Amino acid sequence: MEKSLSSLKCLVVICYVASFVAISFQESTPCDRREYTTGLVCICNVTYCDYLDDPTPTNISEFVIVSTSKAGLRFETTTGVLNASESISVLNYNQSTDAEGVGRAAARKVSLVVDREQRLQNITGFGGSFTGSVSYILDKLPQELQDHLYKSFYSSSGIGFNLMRTPIGGCDFDLEAWAYNELPENDTALSNFTKLDPREEKRIEQIKRLKLVSNVENLRIKAAAWSSPPWMKTNNAWTRWSRLRPEYYQTWADYHLRWLELWEESGLPIWAVSTGNEPSNGVIFMSFAKFMSLGWTPRKQGIWLYENFGPTIRSKYKDMLIFGNDDQRYSFPFWFKLMNSSRPNSIDYLDGLTVHFYWDEILRPTFIDIAHRAMPDKIMLVTESCIGDKPWQKAAPILGSWKRAEKYARAFLQDFQHNFNGWIDWNIVLDEEGGPNYVKNFVDAPVIANMTNLVEVYKQPIFYIMGHFSKFVPEGSVRIAAEATNVNVDTVAFLRPDGSVAIIVFNSGYASVEVNISDKNSGSIKFQIPPKSIHTVVYN
Repeated sequence: MEKSLSSLKCLVVICYVASFVAISFQESTPCDRREYTTGLVCICNVTYCDYLDDPTPTNISEFVIVSTSKAGLRFETTTGVLNASESISVLNYNQSTDAEGVGRAAARKVSLVVDREQRLQNITGFGGSFTGSVSYILDKLPQELQDHLYKSFYSSSGIGFNLMRTPIGGCDFDLEAWAYNELPENDTALSNFTKLDPREEKRIEQIKRLKLVSNVENLRIKAAAWSSPPWMKTNNAWTRWSRLRPEYYQTWADYHLRWLELWEESGLPIWAVSTGNEPSNGVIFMSFAKFMSLGWTPRKQGIWLYENFGPTIRSKYKDMLIFGNDDQRYSFPFWFKLMNSSRPNSIDYLDGLTVHFYWDEILRPTFIDIAHRAMPDKIMLVTESCIGDKPWQKAAPILGSWKRAEKYARAFLQDFQHNFNGWIDWNIVLDEEGGPNYVKNFVDAPVIANMTNLVEVYKQPIFYIMGHFSKFVPEGSVRIAAEATNVNVDTVAFLRPDGSVAIIVFNSGYASVEVNISDKNSGSIKFQIPPKSIHTVVYN
């Protein structure tokens, strides 16, 4: 009997290991395309999903181009030889070599000069957000499909994310507004906050599974709170005009520390914590923000950071990073100065500055440059981005939208050209409506789940645009100088930890372009790219 039980245990272990290996070591597989009137998506289901193994060339005389286009390319690879006399062509999906503008003379030409000796900012990484809505959707999907999602975002054969943002308690992407210790009220001891809410226990369980199946080497989780329990606030409500009541300044700091301790005890230690999500929502935009928020003025937040939050976090977590602002660009020129004006040196507690992307098309990067010049030692991250939030945008996913993907491409390029160290997107997956959430604040996402059949999800063009950066620019990379001779393409270049170079080249125009890259360390690379396309060039 003991031998039988022993054999059974061995069989279970072998089966588990075999299934884990099958999940963990995925060969390259192409996109399973589906056309909608609005564009093209890639389908993943329980048995199939597209992946791309590391395409970095092993031969120092070769280069690789990974390409995505409006016409249908999704991480298609093309190889070439350095210093070749002839240009190679990146062909669009189902396009022959004699197609107009490709394979013959390109309509436009651009030269890129790469100087790997001129080194700029270091790269912290890329990631997405794991909200209550994300957790709810994942819990409805088969485990095999959940695993494909985890791997697609966080494995090396996916797009290689290493960062994650998660709310402390509830947020706008949840099924209801909630916080810890809502009752009893006026409870400075937080007597009802002794364990994690079941919703967060589920989220932790899912994130642990994500780590297991994706083999992500160094998952860095950043946390932010949307709102305190209402009784700590001047309006005793979840949203609209609000401030934290001064008598609860220390209680709110203790609340954060309690949450960090409970996550650490659960086996998921937190890498960084924010001073709070979008403090202007409770001050300036209280009429528009229908979801959880806590208003701060910069001077009051400076007092809280200096006297309560900073010392409380540092009392136990000496190495935890603290990020400030988590709001739009417009606040950057004045926010940190005003924080310091109320408590000199309060911003010394901040390791980094975080910004949301929502008004970047209107607010130029000079808003960021001002803060960076004043605090060049701070890490700068984008920590929230999505499309569909504006009154003039469709407040729902648009399946296959290349136009929305191009907005991401421009934003990524601009931010990294202006000294950002990383980017965290908003929800990694949403449903067909762009939710669910309790205020019907519907937006787009890089992956859309079919919640009708619960057996397939759709990778949007946005997913691949992000991947052209995150997959090929790992943590520890450094941006290097890359100058283009004209505006026919936009570009940014990085020196990777292994010594190879990754260059992102974006052609937003309607004509093909001939690109000539010159790197004095490696030589020249010549290639032609189709219209409406993005490419990552990798060489040693």
